[in-house]
Amino acid sequence: MSQAVVKYYLISLILVLHTLAGMAQLCNGSLGDPVVSITFGSGNNPGPPLPSSVTTYTYSSSICPNDGSYTITNSTSGCFSNTWHTLAQDHTPGDTNGYMMLVNASIDPGTFYVDTVNNLCSGTTYQFSAWILSLLVSSACNGAGISPNITFRIETTTGGLIQSYPTGNIPNLSAPVWTQYGFYFSLPPGLSSVVIRMVNNAPGGCGNDLALDDIQFRPCGPKVDAGFATATSDTINYCVTDNQSITLSGSAQTGFINPAFQWQQSLDNGATWTDIPGATTGTYTNTFSSAGSFLYRLTAAEAANIGIPRCRVASNLLTIVIDAIPKPNAGNNSPVCAGKPVTLVASDAKLYTWTGPNNFSAAAASPVITPTSIASQGKYYVQVQTNGGCTALDSTVVVIHPLPVANAGADASICSGNTTLLNATGGTIYAWTPAAGLSNTSIPDPLASPATTTTYIVQVYDQFNCTAADSVLVTVFKSPAANAGPDKQMVAGQTVQLEGAASGDSISYYWTPPLYIINNATSLSPVVSPPVDFTYTLHVVSAEGCGNAIDAIFVRVFQKVMIPNSFSPNGDGINDGWVIGGLDTYPESVTEVFNRYGQQVFRSVGYPKPWDGTYNGKPLPVGTYYYIIDRKNGFPLLSSWVLIIR
Repeated sequence: MSQAVVKYYLISLILVLHTLAGMAQLCNGSLGDPVVSITFGSGNNPGPPLPSSVTTYTYSSSICPNDGSYTITNSTSGCFSNTWHTLAQDHTPGDTNGYMMLVNASIDPGTFYVDTVNNLCSGTTYQFSAWILSLLVSSACNGAGISPNITFRIETTTGGLIQSYPTGNIPNLSAPVWTQYGFYFSLPPGLSSVVIRMVNNAPGGCGNDLALDDIQFRPCGPKVDAGFATATSDTINYCVTDNQSITLSGSAQTGFINPAFQWQQSLDNGATWTDIPGATTGTYTNTFSSAGSFLYRLTAAEAANIGIPRCRVASNLLTIVIDAIPKPNAGNNSPVCAGKPVTLVASDAKLYTWTGPNNFSAAAASPVITPTSIASQGKYYVQVQTNGGCTALDSTVVVIHPLPVANAGADASICSGNTTLLNATGGTIYAWTPAAGLSNTSIPDPLASPATTTTYIVQVYDQFNCTAADSVLVTVFKSPAANAGPDKQMVAGQTVQLEGAASGDSISYYWTPPLYIINNATSLSPVVSPPVDFTYTLHVVSAEGCGNAIDAIFVRVFQKVMIPNSFSPNGDGINDGWVIGGLDTYPESVTEVFNRYGQQVFRSVGYPKPWDGTYNGKPLPVGTYYYIIDRKNGFPLLSSWVLIIR
């Protein structure tokens, strides 16, 4: 029996034992590049149907296929009253519009996917894997939905079983979760093609719905390790000027009968790999004198298959980074105005060391200088170093403009309604705030006529747009105003208080003429006692030169009423009339006289002429008569009796 056949039976026995243990056997050694990768393609929905040889299920153009149907789609949502998960993409992140196969399993268990894989390497161990997701939401079917249950079978093209693996129940979850299921098998000698068969084991009913994606065959073999002779990391850095000679070394763990090696290099970041001619031992040495990133790996296979890349397994990746001499491109955002931040910039390195004026130092790629002053300007140097130790020095000049000196001028005072000329200096452009009361906000010398005391701020700008501000106070003195108050009335010999009011800033006041003022002529509310009708004038004077104001008040003086209690209208020329002293000063007064029976015998408004004791032109008899005198203007009534004597 040949060594290859013995190896095949030994590996098959190990795989059978693992299968009997019910364990998924994803490769725990090293994998080769995929020799088969079924992704179902990409594009708009729906995707095209699979060949009839692949599945006996019915193709559906709907993203929600019914029992016994499938579809090819890049998404699904809203299926069966949202009892299926919503999937926005297939299993592969970033696979734009990538398709997956959605399967609504048939009521009857059976095969739902079968395909033939060709061009495999005889006697090589492969990992078969597929990503599967149960579509049914866990709460659907009253929480008792049927879980998908699949058996993967690898068969010969004539139907013989090479290896099988049952997934067991694939759980229905509350959120969609893709899971990789798979196992490895060894291809018997003389075979290069196999059949993949997926069998639905679950019974019919509510559930048993799945998504399938990314089916792969990859060579699986003993673990192959690669590293550097002088480092433990998978990545090393040097500078291009080092002209460094680097040795890569690798080995394979036990498992190969007659292992062979081939070092490979990738020039497209691992997308494709190229064999290095002659690099077929466990070590590889090369001298690197140009900058770049270089990827290497060690591949291994049985010696008989080493010339066939799809039969190999590969090591971990080794990355060699050779740094070019960095170009710091030092710069900054100046010129700036004093007080504004300056950002220094450099690039193309890992470490940065800045030095500059005022003992400046920093270790960032883009440090900020703030606040800045004229002393901060000058040349700044940056020393940079790459991961590989390449260094370079560069510099940049920082220019800082001084701030203008703003002067808004001297404070001013004006009377209400007047103007004053402001005069600012220090800039080429001016902006005043607030605008209220200004003739122009963008000139250095506007006229200001604020209604109230106002602080004006001027922002000045120089030719570099640097700015500064100053303020000026314009004090507004209110013009005087006088209000002498309401006119007054009084009885001669009594007193009355005036009710004057004055307003304005820095004012004084006084009354004229200063006659009959009992207390203080400079009080707003003096007490006066003029003997006759009198007019007083209130004067309000501004101490700031904002003018005078006057207002007058009239004091009406009523004389004391003297009422005799008898008169003798007998024509002798003596006491013939009822003469009431002072009543003539009450022009609106009403005088009424009644006999003892209550009959009115006399009435007069204003009392221009004394009563002569007659009624309707006829003398009244001697006797007592009763009077009521209403002086009006709020004075109390006067009432009593008067005696007519003959």
